[in-house]
Amino acid sequence: MNRRLALLIFAALSLQAQPNFATFPLDSTAGLQPHNVKIDTAKYLGRTAVHVAAGDQMDALIIVPHTFRNGTIELEVAGKPAAGAAQAARGFIGIAFHLASDAARYECFYLRPTNGRADDQLRRNHSVQYVSEPDYPWNRLRDESPGKYESYVDLEPGVWTKIRIVVAGRKAQLFVHGAAQPCLIVNDLKLGESEGLLALWAGPGTDGYFSNLRVAK
Repeated sequence: MNRRLALLIFAALSLQAQPNFATFPLDSTAGLQPHNVKIDTAKYLGRTAVHVAAGDQMDALIIVPHTFRNGTIELEVAGKPAAGAAQAARGFIGIAFHLASDAARYECFYLRPTNGRADDQLRRNHSVQYVSEPDYPWNRLRDESPGKYESYVDLEPGVWTKIRIVVAGRKAQLFVHGAAQPCLIVNDLKLGESEGLLALWAGPGTDGYFSNLRVAK
């Protein structure tokens, strides 16, 4: 086999190995379905993004019309406590997956940006979180399995942050800042081997921004 033919075969195999991403720029609200929140677009740190101002009482979901089971989810987020938010606000922001059609059940990875550089090690240990609503909220998981479903990663509030989630069967991994290694691993997704919609997610008291969603199966 000559060198040129070998290079062509290698290039073809490399292309086949690349995941086929569905892309959602999130520079408009077209096609998105807000749940428990009002949304708009805003210019933020150099780009137009979907913006949400979540109230203090409940989580906000912005449903993306895309069904997901296994694969990779990539997204850029920026979250910070909204003006006048409760003291417990952390700028909670992330993405939900395996969402039921009525939004009653879902799994979610999210960030607590103000915890990333807190002058308190325990708060830092709670920088990223996995939850499965409604049966496994963060407080139940923390009480029953301390440290298993949350972890530390360096974060800053209000700064664009890249997140990547890889789901395979009952296992999911969260990667932040383009890191090669996950900062949080979940080996027992509470909804099992499920399928459902995606949703941008913001917790109580969050001023949040979302950009550049990409999904690959």
